[in-house]
Amino acid sequence: MFTGIIQHVGTIQAVRPVGAGRRLTIDLGPVADGLQLGDSVAVSGACLTACGLRGPLADFDVAAETVSRTTLGEARTGTKVNLERALRADGALDGHLVQGHVDGVAELARIDPAPDQWALAFAAPAALTDEMVSKGSVAVAGVSLTLTAVSDATFAVALIPTTLRETTLADLAPGSKVNIETDVLGKYVRRYLRQLSREPRSETPAPSSGLTLEKLRDAGFA
Repeated sequence: MFTGIIQHVGTIQAVRPVGAGRRLTIDLGPVADGLQLGDSVAVSGACLTACGLRGPLADFDVAAETVSRTTLGEARTGTKVNLERALRADGALDGHLVQGHVDGVAELARIDPAPDQWALAFAAPAALTDEMVSKGSVAVAGVSLTLTAVSDATFAVALIPTTLRETTLADLAPGSKVNIETDVLGKYVRRYLRQLSREPRSETPAPSSGLTLEKLRDAGFA
């Protein structure tokens, strides 16, 4: 489990094919301190397991499924990546609960820069935006952010100067692709409501599909 608070921006030093997957060698910098074989590190939002350690360098095997479903399939030597160690049981939850299980990839559509913050708008499949809500949380390339707007196929976030300075998000340009993980709590609520909508009711008509305030009240969420 992670929080989406990036601890360091690392650099991929090597990419080697391993069957249908990849082995990445990443310079973790200070994130390598105390890291053990088998420990988890979120690499631009994808949870990977350290399988080799040499000082600040660590090797990670990326399965074929991860290659096909995340931006790590396009990783090259020199690519910058956001890094976060797994959350300790006694650690502070400063962002939001992030599993490191990437749900899909979004594409940056527009950047509106300003001195105090940058507004970024992304195009994303409806399967992703259906699990988002304005003012809710989302992990973008592993970074915990607050959603400022959500529609059927787009969503927007705002980046403060600290986030721009401490992550790879300042390097994005229109057309850049990023890993997306939606809020796990929202996934459970949505699944529960879908199940609820399929259950017959004897005294009232079957509810329509989709998330509504009435359904949230019925389920005890509002």
